[in-house]
Amino acid sequence: MKALLDTLRCRRLTSAFILLTTLSVTLVAASFAAHGVRGQEKGSNSEQPAPLKVVDTKIAPNAFVKIAQQVGPAVVNIRTLTLPKKSSIMRREAVPLAPQNPGSNQQGQGPGDLQDFFNRFFGGQIPSPDQGSGAEVQESLGSGFIVDPNGYIITNYHVIENADRIYVKLSTDPKTQDRGRPARVIGVDKATDLAVIKIETSRPLPTVKLGNSDTAQVGDWVEAIGSPFALSQTVTVGIISAKNRTISQGVPGQFQHFIQTDAAINPGNSGGPLLDMNGNVIGVNTAIYTQSAGYEGIGFAMPSNTVVAVYNDLIGPTHKVTRGSIGISFREGLSDAVNRVYGFKYGVLVQEVQPGGPAAEAGIKAGDVIQSIDGRTVKNGDELVNEIASRRPGSTALLGYLRNGKENQARVTIGDRDKVFASLLGEQGAPDAQSQLGAGEAKLGITVRAVPPAIAAKVHSQGVIIDSVRTGSFADLQGLEPGLVITKVNRQPVTTREQFDAVVGKLKTGDDVVFEVLDPNHPDLGINYIGGTLQ
Repeated sequence: MKALLDTLRCRRLTSAFILLTTLSVTLVAASFAAHGVRGQEKGSNSEQPAPLKVVDTKIAPNAFVKIAQQVGPAVVNIRTLTLPKKSSIMRREAVPLAPQNPGSNQQGQGPGDLQDFFNRFFGGQIPSPDQGSGAEVQESLGSGFIVDPNGYIITNYHVIENADRIYVKLSTDPKTQDRGRPARVIGVDKATDLAVIKIETSRPLPTVKLGNSDTAQVGDWVEAIGSPFALSQTVTVGIISAKNRTISQGVPGQFQHFIQTDAAINPGNSGGPLLDMNGNVIGVNTAIYTQSAGYEGIGFAMPSNTVVAVYNDLIGPTHKVTRGSIGISFREGLSDAVNRVYGFKYGVLVQEVQPGGPAAEAGIKAGDVIQSIDGRTVKNGDELVNEIASRRPGSTALLGYLRNGKENQARVTIGDRDKVFASLLGEQGAPDAQSQLGAGEAKLGITVRAVPPAIAAKVHSQGVIIDSVRTGSFADLQGLEPGLVITKVNRQPVTTREQFDAVVGKLKTGDDVVFEVLDPNHPDLGINYIGGTLQ
């Protein structure tokens, strides 16, 4: 019995010991686990995080990327310098355009809301006339695009207007090249705000292709490339918002019918291309509608079909755009009451006929309503101007018109618009202009004065020194620059302005003109012979 009790007691002690041992192990394990977790947390804070990696995903380039890569090399940056003039410092600032609908009831929009691209130059101040001779060189920036591998570039006229120096930078030119390549003006057309300039090149340059702007539609995607705020090769995209927009009423806007776009256009984009989804240029970015001098979603581009016609004229022998005219004036936007009283539903009501002009000689009178040209209906003044302007002076056209409700026809000989329009406004002809400006300014585009004694001693010769050269003029095209001394014109000495004007005044279109020129900065180089044919 005693043995049994001892056995039971032993078993109870063993069970208690096992229980205590199990509890101890459990507690120790829990403690180690807790310490292990805390230790792991402490260790993770002291370790470096794993570096991030860029995921290599292949995304096919979209159409915008392809166009930018294709056309970008042919888009250039244009920088111009305007030097302060001795006689007067020209203030160069924006020329505000009139609102599209001056008679509209839109509030808060005045003529200043439509601003030229160049109302701000790098955020700098423009010297005003009262700043005197201390004025600094004025700089402006624009864009352009190469259309011929020999270096012919299309841009806006206002980009290079009044510029004394023009520099062009290609996208492939070194960043360290400050100014760029010198450019010269081939021709300008103020009516469309277009210009052609040229840079010299030893190798063929990349070019753009001109598309058909007439086939472009409202809603089409477009892409713009240019140098807004001096940021070259900037690409923006949008759509064609409208077509055939006229933003300057009357004569100034007769040949300016723009493509409207919401692609971001800013100061510096001016002269750059507006491209369709085939990478073809369908417009030249020209103006913006803005109240802040920056992008507000309304930009205007000159259609490529107009650009092509102007370019082809500017690179021709005369380097000017010749447009036809018949010598009449009219008013657009007549009320329906006028149409009813005068008995017509469409056409152009002639307001004034230039005496002795083409229309007058054909028998057209004030009050006649021109309704057709060579059998094609003319609905309004824009159609009439565009049709006549496209004709060459000397060609003829058959006008269909109403007089007192009766249909009539008259054959008219197209005149030169520049000459006809000047006469219609009562402006003076070329001889009077020459007497007022001087023959050098009127025919060659330069002003001269007698060489000061100090410079005469330096070049060891008498002559006239060039004061200014008009951009796009005959003298400019020949490479004449302010500061050069002209000693002879066509082998005839010129020592005074009067002598110079007398010699130049006898020149006529088609004559060869050769200048004997000295450079006071390099008198050791001797005489340089510069010449061309007067157009």
